[in-house]
Order: sequence, then C-alpha cells, then structure tokens
Amino acid sequence: MVDLELLAVEHAAKAAESPHGRSAHLVLHDGVLRQTVIALTAGTSLDEHNAPAAASIQVLRGRVSLTITGHLQELSAGQLHPVPQERHGLLAHVDSVVLLTAVTA
Repeated sequence: MVDLELLAVEHAAKAAESPHGRSAHLVLHDGVLRQTVIALTAGTSLDEHNAPAAASIQVLRGRVSLTITGHLQELSAGQLHPVPQERHGLLAHVDSVVLLTAVTA
C-alpha cells in the first residue's frame, strides 16, 4: 500500500531542496498504467510535452495550472482533471504536489 500523504511530504521537501524546484517518484507501474507523484515549488513549471494515450492529474497539495496552447486550467488541492490529448504543461502557483495517472500505449 502507498501512503500518498507521506509521499507528498517527502517530495515537497525534495523539490524545495532541488535547484530545479521539482521532484518526481513513480508510485505504480502496472503494464500500461503509471502513477507518478510530482512535486513543484511555487513558480516552477513542466514545459509543454505530448500527452499519453490517456491521463488525469489530481492535485494533492497546492494550486497548479495545466497549460494548453496558451490557455490555463487552474486546479486546486482535491481536484481531479483529465489531461487533454494535446501538448500541455504544468505550472505551480504555490508549492504543490500532484498525482499523475497515465495510460501509455
């Protein structure tokens, strides 16, 4: 069993110590299913990248925005949102931790 709260605390601390302001940990890898905890410090972003076959993002702590071709979709702690099937990025408005669930083909 995985304790997401403990992972959020651990990786928020690692992100705070990192010169890049982020930390990630693959929580589950089962065939095509992957779940990753990603921690970002305030103002840190993940550059635009291609979407997996299917994905969602759940905000465990903080407030982030999915950046989709110039549009921002803001998400707060407790919210779950599908990741669009187009290039996208992620921006942390405050220190944040998310759970990315992705299905790869």
